[in-house]
Parts: sequence; structure tokens; C-alpha cells
Amino acid sequence: MDRIDEIKQKRQQAHAKLLLMNSGVYKAFLEMEKAAYGDGALPKKHKELIAVGISVVMDCESCMQWHIEQAAKAGATQQEVLEAVEVGMEMGGGRATVSARFALEVMDRVFAK
Repeated sequence: MDRIDEIKQKRQQAHAKLLLMNSGVYKAFLEMEKAAYGDGALPKKHKELIAVGISVVMDCESCMQWHIEQAAKAGATQQEVLEAVEVGMEMGGGRATVSARFALEVMDRVFAK
């Protein structure tokens, strides 16, 4: 299992465990997530692309993996995701450029399908 699969598996396990434990805070977070990423003045695709750039700045590998997949599912092209990663690199400087390496690995996986 590679790092991308491991990150995805750990997120799925934590999700299942928090639901099983009946975490009210986690359930509220999921509702907030639905509201934040639903279509509005900005379509879901654009919101996911914003999240990709933020994920790069935050150096959150799990976030990058999730939001790149969600952006692709919402219709984002590889070029659009790349440009979101590049905005994150510009905003985050050298550190974000290093974290963008993981985003590129995820993009290779997502867009190879």
C-alpha cells in the first residue's frame, strides 16, 4: 500500500469510528462541510479548487488527496487542479512548493483513470 492509499484508508477508518462513536461534533462538521461545498454563487468545482490551494498552503496531505479527488469528481480538469496547486505554491512560498509534490502525485493517480 502506498502513501496515498494509506492516507485514504486512515481517513475512512477515522470517519467510520467517529460515526460509530456518535460524535455530535463530527456530525456537525459533516453538515458544515455539505453546506460549504454545495453549489451556490460558486459551483462545487470552484470551491474544491479553492480547497486544493489551501490544502497545499496548509501542507495537509489528507486534505490534498480528498480535495483533488473531489475537484475531479466535480468536473475539474487536470490543468485546473494544477493551477489551484500553483496558487497555493505562490501563497505559501517555498514550504508550499515542497508540499505541492504530494499534490502532483495525487494528480497523477486521479487523472490517470
